Amino acid sequence: SLCAGGAPSLSYQELKDLKKADVLHIDVWERWEIDRFGKIPASINIPLGELVEALQMDPTEFKEQYNQKMPSKSDPVVFSCLAGTRSKQALGFAMSLGFS
Repeated sequence: SLCAGGAPSLSYQELKDLKKADVLHIDVWERWEIDRFGKIPASINIPLGELVEALQMDPTEFKEQYNQKMPSKSDPVVFSCLAGTRSKQALGFAMSLGFS
Protein backbone atom coordinates (compact mmCIF):
# COMPACT_ATOMS: atom_id res chain seq x y z
CA SER A 1 0.00 0.00 0.00
CA LEU A 2 1.36 3.37 -0.98
CA CYS A 3 0.61 6.66 0.70
CA ALA A 4 0.54 10.19 -0.73
CA GLY A 5 -0.52 13.50 0.77
CA GLY A 6 -3.47 14.13 -1.54
CA ALA A 7 -4.72 10.53 -1.52
CA PRO A 8 -4.44 8.02 1.30
CA SER A 9 -3.22 5.34 -1.06
CA LEU A 10 -2.05 4.83 -4.61
CA SER A 11 -2.16 1.84 -6.87
CA TYR A 12 1.08 0.54 -8.32
CA GLN A 13 0.04 1.94 -11.72
CA GLU A 14 -0.62 5.37 -10.20
CA LEU A 15 2.84 5.23 -8.64
CA LYS A 16 4.40 4.28 -11.98
CA ASP A 17 2.65 7.25 -13.60
CA LEU A 18 3.81 9.58 -10.80
CA LYS A 19 7.39 8.34 -11.12
CA LYS A 20 7.44 9.54 -14.75
CA ALA A 21 7.22 13.03 -13.21
CA ASP A 22 9.79 14.27 -10.74
CA VAL A 23 8.62 12.45 -7.62
CA LEU A 24 10.95 11.22 -4.89
CA HIS A 25 9.91 7.71 -3.84
CA ILE A 26 11.09 6.72 -0.36
CA ASP A 27 10.69 3.12 0.74
CA VAL A 28 10.60 3.01 4.55
CA TRP A 29 11.28 -0.72 4.87
CA GLU A 30 14.13 -1.91 7.05
CA ARG A 31 17.34 -2.72 5.16
CA TRP A 32 16.99 -6.45 5.84
CA GLU A 33 13.55 -6.38 4.20
CA ILE A 34 15.02 -4.73 1.09
CA ASP A 35 17.85 -7.28 1.06
CA ARG A 36 15.39 -10.13 1.37
CA PHE A 37 12.49 -8.99 -0.81
CA GLY A 38 13.97 -6.33 -3.10
CA LYS A 39 12.67 -2.85 -3.76
CA ILE A 40 10.62 -0.91 -6.25
CA PRO A 41 12.99 0.39 -8.96
CA ALA A 42 14.15 4.00 -8.58
CA SER A 43 13.02 4.19 -4.95
CA ILE A 44 15.45 5.08 -2.19
CA ASN A 45 15.49 3.21 1.09
CA ILE A 46 15.30 5.22 4.27
CA PRO A 47 14.12 2.99 7.12
CA LEU A 48 11.31 4.58 9.14
CA GLY A 49 13.55 4.86 12.21
CA GLU A 50 16.00 7.04 10.25
CA LEU A 51 13.48 9.17 8.41
CA VAL A 52 13.08 12.12 10.81
CA GLU A 53 16.85 12.50 11.06
CA ALA A 54 17.30 12.08 7.29
CA LEU A 55 14.71 14.76 6.45
CA GLN A 56 16.57 17.22 8.68
CA MET A 57 20.05 16.52 7.28
CA ASP A 58 22.21 19.01 5.49
CA PRO A 59 21.48 18.51 1.74
CA THR A 60 25.10 17.56 1.04
CA GLU A 61 25.03 14.94 3.81
CA PHE A 62 21.70 13.58 2.52
CA LYS A 63 23.14 13.24 -1.00
CA GLU A 64 26.22 11.40 0.36
CA GLN A 65 24.15 9.07 2.53
CA TYR A 66 21.31 8.26 0.12
CA ASN A 67 22.83 9.09 -3.29
CA GLN A 68 19.84 11.29 -4.07
CA LYS A 69 19.10 15.01 -3.99
CA MET A 70 17.42 15.95 -0.74
CA PRO A 71 13.77 16.92 -1.28
CA SER A 72 12.69 20.45 -0.49
CA LYS A 73 9.66 20.88 1.76
CA SER A 74 7.47 21.44 -1.31
CA ASP A 75 8.83 18.65 -3.54
CA PRO A 76 6.48 15.74 -4.28
CA VAL A 77 7.40 12.72 -2.15
CA VAL A 78 5.76 9.29 -1.98
CA PHE A 79 6.39 6.86 0.88
CA SER A 80 5.86 3.12 0.57
CA CYS A 81 6.02 0.04 2.76
CA LEU A 82 4.33 -3.36 2.69
CA ALA A 83 0.97 -2.78 4.36
CA GLY A 84 0.71 1.02 4.49
CA THR A 85 1.19 1.45 8.25
CA ARG A 86 4.79 2.66 8.14
CA SER A 87 4.21 4.83 5.07
CA LYS A 88 1.38 6.62 6.92
CA GLN A 89 3.73 7.17 9.89
CA ALA A 90 6.39 8.46 7.48
CA LEU A 91 3.88 10.88 5.96
CA GLY A 92 3.01 12.14 9.47
CA PHE A 93 6.69 12.62 10.32
CA ALA A 94 7.36 14.50 7.09
CA MET A 95 4.33 16.75 7.56
CA SER A 96 5.36 17.49 11.17
CA LEU A 97 8.72 18.68 9.79
CA GLY A 98 6.95 21.08 7.44
CA PHE A 99 6.78 19.04 4.24
CA SER A 100 3.66 19.72 2.23
